[in-house]
Amino acid sequence: MTEILNDQFAALHAERVRTWEPAQLQRNIDQRAGLVAAFDASAIVRPGDVAPDFTLVDTDGATLDLATLTADGPLVLVFFRHAGCPACNLAPPYYARTLYPHLGAARLVAVSPQVPDRLRAIRDRHALPFTVASDPDGALARAWGIRFASDAAATTGAANGDFPYPAVVIVDERRTVRFADASPDWLVRTESPRVLAALAALAALRFAEAA
Repeated sequence: MTEILNDQFAALHAERVRTWEPAQLQRNIDQRAGLVAAFDASAIVRPGDVAPDFTLVDTDGATLDLATLTADGPLVLVFFRHAGCPACNLAPPYYARTLYPHLGAARLVAVSPQVPDRLRAIRDRHALPFTVASDPDGALARAWGIRFASDAAATTGAANGDFPYPAVVIVDERRTVRFADASPDWLVRTESPRVLAALAALAALRFAEAA
């Protein structure tokens, strides 16, 4: 049976409905609803955009730039909030099981504004087989319009406490964005089949260009 990420989020919410105090649950619901209401889909990165130069820092402290990340194929970036976020601890393992084994030449990197030494926790907790990296102070998320204001600097260790929307962006070897999907609701995220379909379409395009 096909694994569905958003079913896992529905189960997480159902458990909160069952166990949380009503006021706590309502605050969570209202926060999500507020982000959905404020979301401007026209302001986020979109296919056809040229990716800016950017630098990420992986959990071992190595610096990764766009040229390096796309040297051997397309780049799939999965944005999440931080290592302690319950929903964010469902998504990366899902992508490890359902996306990572089918990437071919593409590279997968999970990205958070949290500082590298704190991100090691989520990498190690789930034995993630792909790179987990910090977007310093959320610069790339800001450039792509997928960052929202928050007060979580104590959590992220960054200069500001802003978070990215849960998002997946594919950038090809020519720096062109080929797929972009962002959700203002952190309990709704991109399913792996959509990412794989976008990668297959890109591979078909490259094959046709070479023919």
